[in-house]
Amino acid sequence: MKALVVDQAGQLSVDDLPMPQIGPYQALTRTVSCGVCAGTDSKLIHGHFKGHSLYPAALGHEAIGEVIEVGAKVTSFRPGDLVTLPFLYEAVDGVYPAWGSFAEFGVIGDAAALAADGIGQEDPRFDQTYLAQKVLQPGDKVTPQAAAMIVTLREVYSAALHFGMAPGQSAVVFGAGPVGLSFTRFAALIGLEHVLTIDIDATKLAEATAAGATHVLDSTQADPVAWVRSLVPEGVDYVVDAVGLTPLLNQGMGMIKDRGKLCAYGISPQTSGEIDWSAADYNWTLQFQQMPRKAEEGAVHAQIMDWINAGVLDVDAFISHYFDFDHILDAFALVAERRPGTKKIIITYPQP
Repeated sequence: MKALVVDQAGQLSVDDLPMPQIGPYQALTRTVSCGVCAGTDSKLIHGHFKGHSLYPAALGHEAIGEVIEVGAKVTSFRPGDLVTLPFLYEAVDGVYPAWGSFAEFGVIGDAAALAADGIGQEDPRFDQTYLAQKVLQPGDKVTPQAAAMIVTLREVYSAALHFGMAPGQSAVVFGAGPVGLSFTRFAALIGLEHVLTIDIDATKLAEATAAGATHVLDSTQADPVAWVRSLVPEGVDYVVDAVGLTPLLNQGMGMIKDRGKLCAYGISPQTSGEIDWSAADYNWTLQFQQMPRKAEEGAVHAQIMDWINAGVLDVDAFISHYFDFDHILDAFALVAERRPGTKKIIITYPQP
């Protein structure tokens, strides 16, 4: 099979790798689509992703796959099912999995079958990657190709709940890319009274307004802290960094209310920095939620699908480009270009 691989120097290539092998609790999938995560994938390419140092690495973590073969003890899946989170589990031919979903084939695990045999999450044989789910049911209002965006939506909504967002509260969202737009939309759907989105791109800010932001700001045109305080004088409950820039957390200190929360979701290339809380009240929380937990993502799947099918969550609104797998290098060139108007890029794969 072919897979997208990055070497130590940040050079991308489409390489031939052996087909993955499955165990008794696993299923083999044929990849249908996979989203490009401009944050994580780019940091892996440039060697800035915390905790990953093994190269060459197979990239990708936002895939939808079709089950084509199941292990002897699999009970939750059968051939033909469309599922989330197919990955590559093991290094092959000297290539290490950085999840590895930009491959033509992948592997999922059956957590329910493991549990039925007494193997739980505390057991070293259990892994977070066993928490795959069926992604679409008949009548769902999303295509299998666009369904790759659901991976991001699950991650963001579970994070919003983990941060504690609730009706009547207020939030600032730094960034209006696919992740920032998702936070903006979910804050509106949850029922926050004030949803303030900040970016430097007028097109993205217009999209944030459409997603439910009550106010938007081009931060090159006005002081963000003064702007937030003019709208919510007491300060906001949450400031979400959906970009991955540590200075935004310090800027957010002047925006949060007493016992407000700074929420670090975007992954910064720097893993240290000075925190200046002189502009904050005496009571505040800094919370990092940068590695979504698959069980929490799975728990919100039904709500996300309900919103999609009700027409209040439009998956297509977050996607700007589709590339077939043969042109995946062109897709990553577009990511590097940072062209205005670029949102989620989806890679699609040929089907038999």
